[in-house]
Amino acid sequence: MFAMKWLLMAAGFLMFGTAASVVAYDVYLAMQFQKLMGSGEPGAAEMAGPRRPFLRWQLAAKLFGWAWAPVLLALSIAFVPEGSGGVRISQISGVLPGTLFPGVHLVMPLVERVAAYDLRDHLFTTNAVPGASGKSEILSVQTREGLSIGLAISVRYRLDPQRLGYIHANLAQPVDSEIVAPVVSTAFRDLAPNYVVREVFSTKRDEFRAKTTKTITDRLSADGIVVKEVLLRDVHLPEEYAKGLEGILLKEQESERMEFETTIYEKQVRIAELQAEAAKAQQLKRSEADAASRVIAAKAESDAMQYTLPLKQKQIEESRLEAQARKEATVENADAAAQSKVTDSKAEAEKRRLLAAADADTTRLNAAANADTIRLTAAADAERLQGEAAVLKQNPMLIQKIIAERLSDKLQIIMVPTDGRNFFASDVLRSAFSGVVPSGNADEADQDGPAPARKQAQVLKTK
Repeated sequence: MFAMKWLLMAAGFLMFGTAASVVAYDVYLAMQFQKLMGSGEPGAAEMAGPRRPFLRWQLAAKLFGWAWAPVLLALSIAFVPEGSGGVRISQISGVLPGTLFPGVHLVMPLVERVAAYDLRDHLFTTNAVPGASGKSEILSVQTREGLSIGLAISVRYRLDPQRLGYIHANLAQPVDSEIVAPVVSTAFRDLAPNYVVREVFSTKRDEFRAKTTKTITDRLSADGIVVKEVLLRDVHLPEEYAKGLEGILLKEQESERMEFETTIYEKQVRIAELQAEAAKAQQLKRSEADAASRVIAAKAESDAMQYTLPLKQKQIEESRLEAQARKEATVENADAAAQSKVTDSKAEAEKRRLLAAADADTTRLNAAANADTIRLTAAADAERLQGEAAVLKQNPMLIQKIIAERLSDKLQIIMVPTDGRNFFASDVLRSAFSGVVPSGNADEADQDGPAPARKQAQVLKTK
């Protein structure tokens, strides 16, 4: 709707401009015609044409008349923005009753207009001391003692939507600086002389704020201004008074602390007395209970002694009999132990005799077994030697094998010359190939065989 209003205004002014352009163009043509006619040149009349140019007043008048329609329609549309309210102001009868709320409204063009007011909350603030942040004014009031103190206050208010007509017609504008600020300052300055500095600062601070709030609310509500909240943010005291008040407060705090500590000490003493009385009562009760228990125990012991003495006598008699029985058992055990020792010594002697006889038999049997073993070993060795002699006789080459086996654990490398000289195996091999081999005795080989065979027999015999 806001865009349509401006479109209508643009269309109207465009039609006004078109009408003015038509008239201007016609005037221009008429001036050119008069110029040609007044120049006196031949042929000017023929160039001008048979008809004389004229002004199109009717067309311009129509365009001018039609241009008022969109302009007046646009002027009849009033737009109230969000969070605001408006009042109709007539050029004939003044402010009209009723409030226009946010949205589009129709008014009489060229006769009525709309004045908009912000209906959202406003905030009026003051500072307590000069040089504080912000552009708020400094509010200083005098107390009963005649001392000046600074007040930092904040007043939150808004305009009453139902009384915008009254506000517009009767109150000075702007309302913030012309109405609210003087009323707030006056209310605090009128009430401050009823209190001393200390009351404003601490003891009656809430009362002071409540009374000023009521005064401000009453005065501003009469003018259509709704006060929502009045805050007393800070109270700035004179420097010397602040120091003295600080000392007084410290002393009062110290006095309160001492009173509190005295109360605590009194309660501690009372608690100690109560604890002592409780301990005394407990001790008395405990003593009475102990005495009663002892009396009961004595009575029980006296009653029990009547039955305990016969039992004690029976226990003594039983102990005597048990001792006599243990004595007799000890004597019998000693006799049995002596007889057992005699029997054990006889058995030990017999055991030793039997062990000696068994050892002698074992030695004799071992000696016989060893003799038989030696005889059998000798016979086996003789038989083995005869077998080896027969085998060597049949296979002389076995000598080399035997020599190698005997020397294999003592020698790792045997170097033999190519011609076979100075090597004892050459004689052995030579004697083997010649057919001279000792049959059973080395001495016979020394007598019958050649020298190499004898050397071989000696080596074998030594080995």
